[in-house]
Amino acid sequence: MTELIAPIRFARSDGGAVEWVRAECQQPYLESVAAMEARAAAIADGAAGELVWLLEHPPLYTAGVSARPSDLIAPNRFPVFEAGRGGQFTYHGPGQRVAYIMLDLRARGHDVRAFVRALEAWLIAALARLGVAAETRCGRIGVWVTRTTPAGPREDKIAAIGVKLRRWVSFHGISLNIAPDLSHFDGIVPCGISEHGVTSLKDLGLEIPTAQVDLALASSFEEVFGPIAHGQRPVTD
Repeated sequence: MTELIAPIRFARSDGGAVEWVRAECQQPYLESVAAMEARAAAIADGAAGELVWLLEHPPLYTAGVSARPSDLIAPNRFPVFEAGRGGQFTYHGPGQRVAYIMLDLRARGHDVRAFVRALEAWLIAALARLGVAAETRCGRIGVWVTRTTPAGPREDKIAAIGVKLRRWVSFHGISLNIAPDLSHFDGIVPCGISEHGVTSLKDLGLEIPTAQVDLALASSFEEVFGPIAHGQRPVTD
């Protein structure tokens, strides 16, 4: 069943801007997680501002706190990391835009459910800008598209969400499939869902540069979460 997402605003109560940083090359996973957790701790301490970090990882699998060992079908195909976020197994790799979201929910109403719905609304709005009609599904996290096939309608996942909060500051975030090798998802049961597939912008027939996707993400983020300030310094050294 389709779950309708009404227009959502999840901006800071003080109207402050979120730093927006885009990595220009692939980022190693463990170093990225360490940097993300350090920044989230600094935000919680009041020593740093909120941050959205856009990046790409080399091919790897991550296991959320609800991951089932049986859902790791090919454990030796790519490195596997315990992510500590919510959710189950997911894949990250080239052609996928990952966004690590470090927001202070103390300034945004202390509402975790509203935060997740805001992430969904953000992705749906960004995909609409790129010409893709995406939706949520009741009982299924993430963002989905419905496709017409000779066998009838089919639902495929185009974006995943997996977040964690510590001291009311979020980290981890979302992944949007631009043009990854979709066969790489075959080594896991993505997010524990075996009855539906995975798709990407390229798989839907859309050859869209990552820079254009990032512009759509930035514009839609501002609609939902409030203003951004483009950062110049890398998150990691």
